[in-house]
Amino acid sequence: MAGENLTLRGALKDVLLAAAVTGRADPAPLNRPWPLLLRWTRYIGVGRLPYGVVANLFGLALTVGLVAGTVSLLSTETLRRGIYVSDGTKLFIAVAVTAPLALRDRHPLGAWRLSFLAMALIDVDGWLTVPYVPAGSFAAVVTVYTVAVRCSRDITLGVGIISFAGLWIKDPETGPGASVLLLLPLAVGYAVRVRQTSRRELAEQEKRHQDAEAVLTERQRIARELHDVVAHHMSMIAIQAEAAPYKVETLPDETRRDLAEIRATALDALTELRRVLGVLRAEDGAETAPQPSLERLDELVGNARGAGLRVHTKVSGDLGALPPGVGLTAYRILQEALSNAMRHAPGSRVEVVVTCDGGVSRDGGASGDRGIVWLGVVNGPPAGGPGSVPPLPGGGHGLVGMRERAAALGGELTACPTSEGGFAVTVSLPVKARDAT
Repeated sequence: MAGENLTLRGALKDVLLAAAVTGRADPAPLNRPWPLLLRWTRYIGVGRLPYGVVANLFGLALTVGLVAGTVSLLSTETLRRGIYVSDGTKLFIAVAVTAPLALRDRHPLGAWRLSFLAMALIDVDGWLTVPYVPAGSFAAVVTVYTVAVRCSRDITLGVGIISFAGLWIKDPETGPGASVLLLLPLAVGYAVRVRQTSRRELAEQEKRHQDAEAVLTERQRIARELHDVVAHHMSMIAIQAEAAPYKVETLPDETRRDLAEIRATALDALTELRRVLGVLRAEDGAETAPQPSLERLDELVGNARGAGLRVHTKVSGDLGALPPGVGLTAYRILQEALSNAMRHAPGSRVEVVVTCDGGVSRDGGASGDRGIVWLGVVNGPPAGGPGSVPPLPGGGHGLVGMRERAAALGGELTACPTSEGGFAVTVSLPVKARDAT
């Protein structure tokens, strides 16, 4: 029992210390979205400004108005009671009790601490019919609500305990009514925080799920396409090994056996490949039409121009000599990069550069070990200028897919914004795809 009491006292001490000194509130960016109930202000122009800026300006304006009202109230009540109070004292009291309203958005805990000290130390007993300055009571309720929304449960608990204690110590007669008035913003604020936290966690889980699903989907698509390419070449090996003995009449028996073994091995590998990856082709009824390659680059660029992009291309090297897997990967990456430009920078100027370097031969191989296909897609800002297109929802799955495609062949991809407000995607793919690991 003693140990439990010691633990309870320690926890209570930590809670009170966090509320009074060490606690920190969640940050509130100035450009955070507007609350749903206030989004109608966009039609009158106010809602087009950052919500944080408007909230801080409103808090400052409200503080100035309450300072003026408090000074007027104190002047009227003290004059009616025949009490002399200097103008400086009345202004100091008004500023001290209302200043937390101007600070609550940026520093909610600091605003509550200032409000608590002001309400605890300033005594207007005999000046007014109530022991508290009305504007100060309003500021205290608002700051307590903000703390409950922006701070952790432990800090909110500490703020509530200290606030309730201060109410009963300062004026036990008004303690019950003031406690009810204080309990309402604490309860409502904590409920709002729980709801916001739950929605934020759900959104993060959905985003992680979408990212994982996008990676899995892209890997399945790559597997299906590589299956098509590998299956084609393995079939050609089997057919050539079977036909070779009929082309030469005096072929030694040992060579015939070797060719038969090559054919059997190719068929076994093809069967195993289809067993492992064939289910991926059947999941969504993958098309059996020939897969595209860089030989269809003009068609791809034409579609982009039809969508409003100003595309300029620069091509060097023999695109038709690329191995099917490399050509397909390069085509898909260019297709996704141009699609991103259409979505995020409509009407922009796009530079597309495709370079085949390293001595690519017509049989799909490379004469050297340094065969590289280099792709570059650089778009400028939207036709209406930077910021003219609102950000589209999504987690950047196109970039994930492009990186997966490049990595599958042992290539590299970089994607980053440009200094002019556009976006650049550069890719290097090894021509000899069998060297990729």
